[in-house]
This record gives sequence, structure tokens and C-alpha cells, in this order.
Amino acid sequence: MTSVGGTEMVDWKLAVATATRLVRPGPEVSRDEARAVVAELRRHARASEEHVRGFTRMALAERSGDGTPVLVVDRAGWIKANVAGFRAVLGPLLAKMQDRRAGVPGGAVLGAVGGKVTGVELGMLLSFLASRVLGQYETFAPITRDLPGSPDGGGRLLLVAPNIVHVERELDVDPHDFRLWVCLHEETHRTQFSAVPWLRDHIEGEIQTFLAETEVDPATLLERVREAAQSLAGGRPPEEGRSIVELVQTPGQREILARLTAVMSLLEGHADYVMDGVGPQVVPSVTEIREKFQKRRASGAGRLDAALRKLLGLDAKLRQYRDGERFVRAVVDEVGMDGFNRVWTSPNTLPTKSEIAKPADWVARVHGRTDA
Repeated sequence: MTSVGGTEMVDWKLAVATATRLVRPGPEVSRDEARAVVAELRRHARASEEHVRGFTRMALAERSGDGTPVLVVDRAGWIKANVAGFRAVLGPLLAKMQDRRAGVPGGAVLGAVGGKVTGVELGMLLSFLASRVLGQYETFAPITRDLPGSPDGGGRLLLVAPNIVHVERELDVDPHDFRLWVCLHEETHRTQFSAVPWLRDHIEGEIQTFLAETEVDPATLLERVREAAQSLAGGRPPEEGRSIVELVQTPGQREILARLTAVMSLLEGHADYVMDGVGPQVVPSVTEIREKFQKRRASGAGRLDAALRKLLGLDAKLRQYRDGERFVRAVVDEVGMDGFNRVWTSPNTLPTKSEIAKPADWVARVHGRTDA
């Protein structure tokens, strides 16, 4: 990362330390219980591979193999992994902002202070998110001493054990069924990227193009992070109810974001479709789990939670699950699983944002059918 006067735009170590200090403790479990949960999640992750690949008919790419690691982590482990990912993805943008700041009188001094302030604020946001994520396929996962990654430069799969235990208790569902259900969703994401070799590079290219078009000055961008942190701390509500992304994007970025939204809707909706499609065969209580989980997902955890979700754009993510699953279901019903899998042929066969809302348009474009 480019630095000015020995400082960075974000003090990443401070972000990790702050988030780790502020994150809420997980549910109370004995050491033996914790070991049993970790062992079961690892077994379910392995079992999910066969279930997902059999249902989706997605074969691993030749170069991918089975090298993607599955890490069962606590909340602190999730924080460290995501800071590493943010640092890698945001590197070009922060370097650009840092170069701009270098020409400002006193920029180095401002950087020393600003990097620490931003580190604290980022840590506050991560502490909020770290208690909510059940699992995550890390697409951009730099390998560190504590966090192994795929040897071919791919991602890694994280399962956040305390959060899974917390939710299964909150929903009062069968814990063994719930753990497998979560693993099916996350394994679908791993299969998507391991079976479609161009997907990771395509998404990374879109993200980097989006970031390259960012013309907002550093002070304004950091103010958006500060705004999110203040909401988390009980301060003023988000400006006009818009998310951070919406507040800083340019017209060109809106086009890129529309494409990214479509891709993410596809990936999340596909994972939801698969976990429910496989579920009845291997998760006896899948209907109860889905019903209770959907209610929890939609309701959030109060006004503060709802405000911060809106600011961070998490409400959009919830819509992605719903809209994407509806798209996948409609296409599979019309052209079957093999017909749906043509979506993975190339970037040109990915659905557009409008096609996510109108699956028949995608079928007509890709399959040349107008009777959908």
C-alpha cells in the first residue's frame, strides 16, 4: 500500500483491534460444545460439496481442484479475514487518494491522524457486522500466516461458528439441520467460483473499474464511513436514508453497480435456491428453518439495526436474495437446470439487472425462446 510520511489512509491494525475489542461476545458454550460445533461444521462443509455439485450439475474447473480451504472461525477471525480482503480490494483506490493528498500542504500530518480515525471507524462497522454473518465465501482472499487461501489464488470459505450457534438458538430450530443448511448455502458460493474460472476475475474487474472512477475527495469518502459509525453509536440517522455506495457514486459507476447488483443477485439467489432444493433430501426440518429464518432476515433487530443496514446497503443485499432466487427458480422451471447453467458460459450470458426482474427476457436472449 502506498503511504505518505509512513502513514496509510486507513490504519488497518487499529481497525482490527477496535473491531475485536468492540464486537459482542458470542453465545455461552463449553469448550467441549465449541469443539463439537467446529467438528460438525467441518463435516457438513465436506458433505455439502457432493450435495451441491450433484444438484447444480456444476463440475469443478480443471485448475480449481478442491484447494479452497474451509475455515471455521470466531468473530475475531472473521474480522481479520475481512480486513485483509478490504485492504487488497481497496488498495488501488486508497493509493489514488493518497497520491492526491500528497500534494496538499500538511497532508502527511493529516494522514497520520486520519488513518487512525478511519481505522477506529472501520473497526466500529466491522464489530457490528461480525456478530451477524453466518458464513462467507471470500472471493478476494490474500493468504496470510493465520488465514490460508486457495493455492491457485482463489478464495476461502468462512463459517462463523458463534453466529451460527446464536441464530439456531434464537430460532429454536434443530441445530444439526441448521448447520448443514447454512453449509449448503456457502458451499454453493464456493462451487460457483471453483466451477466458473472466469467469474472471480470478472467481478474483480468490475469492482476495480468502479473504484477507478471514484472522483470523490478523501475527506468526503471518509465522512461517509464516519456517518455509518455515528449511526452505529446512536448518532444522527443516515442522510436521506441512502447507502454509502449511493452517496458517492457517479453516473458511470451507477452502470457498473447495476451490473454488479445483477451478478450478486444471481449468486445469492442461486445459493438460496440450491440450499432449499437440496434441503428436503438431507435437512428434515428445512421448511421450518426457512420460514423462521426468512422472518428473522426481514425483521432485523430494531430501529438502529435497520438504519445501519440501510446506510451500508445491506437492505439491497436482502433484496438480492429474494429477487435472485425468484430469477433462478423461474429459469429452471422453464429450461431446466442444464438450461439455467448456460448463465455461467461467459460474462455475456450473465443476466442484466432488468433480466433479474424479468427472467423470460434472459431466456429469450440466451435460449432464443419467446414463449417463456
